[in-house]
Amino acid sequence: MISYIRLYGPPVYDAIKELEKIAIDMPEVCIMDTIFASSLHNFGGDRGVGSADGDRVVGDYFMDVGEISRERCSTIISRSGQKLGEYDFYFEWFRKPSMDELNGLIKKIDAALKPLGTRYTITTS
Repeated sequence: MISYIRLYGPPVYDAIKELEKIAIDMPEVCIMDTIFASSLHNFGGDRGVGSADGDRVVGDYFMDVGEISRERCSTIISRSGQKLGEYDFYFEWFRKPSMDELNGLIKKIDAALKPLGTRYTITTS
């Protein structure tokens, strides 16, 4: 299952960075976002994700977001090939989430985006 996020209003860049911070501490998900997707060419496209070089680049990318373990570097970026489409970000669940987990994610997103004033929609399918 994937929880797609569409962001409305500025600051979209800062909002994506806040969503990335949430994801670092959620080992039950991997992610993709418009900022990271545009930087995939830096390590050979999505084929590099999960490789030693790819994990190093992922670690470097997340260095300004928050502390991330070497193990998490190899699991945080989605390798499913699922496209973002009209969305800015997605959380891809490794297993079907419970309603409590989905509600917990919404609470985390609400708390992270409230100070920014960024609005969003979330669609899980």
